[in-house]
Formats: sequence, structure tokens, C-alpha cells
Amino acid sequence: MKFTQLLHQRDALIRQARLANVAFAYQRLSDFAARITRARLRGAVTLHGDNSAADHPWPRLVADEGSQAALEEHFLDEDVIELADILAFLHEVGPITELSFRIEDVGPRYLSRLRHELELAHVVPGRETPHPNDSNRGAD
Repeated sequence: MKFTQLLHQRDALIRQARLANVAFAYQRLSDFAARITRARLRGAVTLHGDNSAADHPWPRLVADEGSQAALEEHFLDEDVIELADILAFLHEVGPITELSFRIEDVGPRYLSRLRHELELAHVVPGRETPHPNDSNRGAD
């Protein structure tokens, strides 16, 4: 690829990168919302960003209401890190220092907005059919 080609494609590449991030956020937040519903998690939580000076140098999800143990049972540290990254992307604030919300509102709060952005780009989540050569599809 030539340098000038790359410069001419810059805007399109930026749009595609954003759309890929929106699709990823939609998929992962859908997964998180389903997990929250299945586990019947409810109540206020606070997402604390990473703090290298603290005991936890990675993001933490703290139950302000309800059971911290139930939250930890359903969200591993890796899940909380991913959730913090996604919410920072959606809020366009950089790394999150602290964000409070109701855990059951994760899906309703964000998914419709993400779906709308995908639909505006003519991308409809969940309508793809597996390619015949896709090794990840279910066995017949």
C-alpha cells in the first residue's frame, strides 16, 4: 500500500475502527446483560478505575447494594477490566476513575444506542448466518 493511499483512506479507516468498536461493545454488553439477568443481579454498583497506588491496580466493581460475593461470582477481574474499557469508550472520557450505576441497567442503558449506531451503518447485529466453512458453527 502506498503512503498517499493510506492518507486518502484515513477517514474511512477511522469510521471502520469506530464501527468495529461499537460492534464489539454491543456484543460484550449483550453478553454481560444476559449474565446479569440470568444471575438476577440487582442494585447500585460503582466501577472504580485502576489505581496503581492502591491494592488493586486494575478496575474493580463494588456492590453498593446487594452482595459483593454474588458480583464477584459472576464477574471475574478480566470481565471488570473489559467492562471498564467498554464504558470508557462509550462515555468518551478516557480511563474511568469512578462510575456509579445500577447493575441491571447495563443493557437498557447502552444497547439501544449501540444498536442504533450499527443500524445507521447498515449493520444489524444477530442477523448473520454462519458461513458453510465456519468451524465455529454447531455440529449438524
